[in-house]
Amino acid sequence: MTPIVSKLPNTGTTIFTVLSALANKVGAINLSQGFPDFDTSPILIDLVNKAMLSGKNQYAPMAGVLALREQIAIKTKKLYGSNYNPETEITVTAGGTQAIFTAIAALINQNDEVIIFEPAYDCYAPAIRLAGGIVKSLELEPPDYKIPWDMVKKLANSKTRMIILNSPHNPTATILQKQDIEELSALVRNQEILILSDEVYEHLIFDNQIHHSMASYPELQQKSIIVSSFGKTLHATGWKAGYCIGPEYLMNEFRKVHQFLVFSVNTPMQYAIAEYLKDENTYLGLSNFFQEKRDYFREGMTQTRFELLSSAGTYFQMATYQKITDESDYDFAIRLTKEKGVAAIPVSSFYSKGTDHHVLRFCFAKQKETLEKALEKLIKV
Repeated sequence: MTPIVSKLPNTGTTIFTVLSALANKVGAINLSQGFPDFDTSPILIDLVNKAMLSGKNQYAPMAGVLALREQIAIKTKKLYGSNYNPETEITVTAGGTQAIFTAIAALINQNDEVIIFEPAYDCYAPAIRLAGGIVKSLELEPPDYKIPWDMVKKLANSKTRMIILNSPHNPTATILQKQDIEELSALVRNQEILILSDEVYEHLIFDNQIHHSMASYPELQQKSIIVSSFGKTLHATGWKAGYCIGPEYLMNEFRKVHQFLVFSVNTPMQYAIAEYLKDENTYLGLSNFFQEKRDYFREGMTQTRFELLSSAGTYFQMATYQKITDESDYDFAIRLTKEKGVAAIPVSSFYSKGTDHHVLRFCFAKQKETLEKALEKLIKV
């Protein structure tokens, strides 16, 4: 048998798959993987059915159905005041992860350095390595997980090709502030540094705070590929539909890879989403919708021995457990699932070095009844 030289020798099955499989096996309440346990809008499902019945079942254009790209352009203009050409600067993708992988594959060359901030969503580093790039990671620390811009300045050099940002941030539930934007702008000004901005939770911002999209700042917009997700926005993660926006010179390169990776995305859903987005309340109401769930979960967690960190965005809640055990976060997460019946993600899995601050990530994108049952179990831990 011919030996295989792995391109990702240190990569195994993701922690999300491990914990979800364990939760299913033992019948635990799954607050680990980030997906809702409630369905998307019946209106949207009806629109998909209508698109299918009307014959919208063949290949979509490579860049996406134009009607959907036009709605994305309208939405982006309304929210962030920026203009993107639907023809040349917007591409519909098979979810956010595909968009991230495609952007990295298209823009990172051999030995290019890419700065990421850990804890980081687990697809960033493998995609960089597969493209031949070099991962330069900076570790963020609880309780606030602030970006140490003085350290970023020291890490950046002539080989730095890209900085990956994620706001609202998975897993920490933090968001970029105006000061972060000012520091970032100063760092990349007059430098050949691109920005990959993972904004898949853009509509999940709490407490009347502002989402600082790269699209809101002309100087950063011209250097940025921005990724968003209809899965997160429409409670339909299984549809694997998202999009990417960026200036034409970057989108040209993005599409060169996109066309050979997936070519195009499911057609009827694109037509349905295009129609659905015409009502802006479908996404403008998400912050209040999820903040109610966050507040309910946080209130219930005050009755446990967990200590909560802040949750400014996403549908995640971080919690430390020093008052409960000195186990590693991985061991505690496994035991919590098996013995207590609630699955959560150990945050060390988001660090390349496995850095363990004894923090778990819970997903509160669940029905109230699900959260109530989970809280009943967590109170007994």
